[in-house]
Amino acid sequence: MYNATKWLDKVVDVDSGEVIQAGTDQSAAHFNNMESGIADASVAAAMLLIAAGELQSQTEIERHVVELKNTASYPFNNSTKTVSLAITRDNTDYTVDVDIQAHTGNVGEIQIYDKQLNGFKVKYDGSAESATLILRIKGGK
Repeated sequence: MYNATKWLDKVVDVDSGEVIQAGTDQSAAHFNNMESGIADASVAAAMLLIAAGELQSQTEIERHVVELKNTASYPFNNSTKTVSLAITRDNTDYTVDVDIQAHTGNVGEIQIYDKQLNGFKVKYDGSAESATLILRIKGGK
């Protein structure tokens, strides 16, 4: 951690030439301390930029609008659809937030399953003939 140096000016009486206040010594010890502080600040700034970049990639949202159709009679349902991700993820620890935009009938529960690095499956378990979903994918990078 940087220890700041309190710099003092050399103050001399104009008439008598007497030194009223001795200034801070301009020596290698003081200048090297400054150099260390500058280097520490540069490293800290670089670390913050790296952390900000990682945070941004974790919070970027990929959006899909998906229409699911069910042609089977209740209680059966064949509404499963595979969603491909635009960006392949590093892991399957991503979240999928779902909003129902439109539907014809009872949608029931929305299920996200079979997550892979490049996609996942989505379906509903109700008796609706169709449902349009807005999917927001975040994380996994």
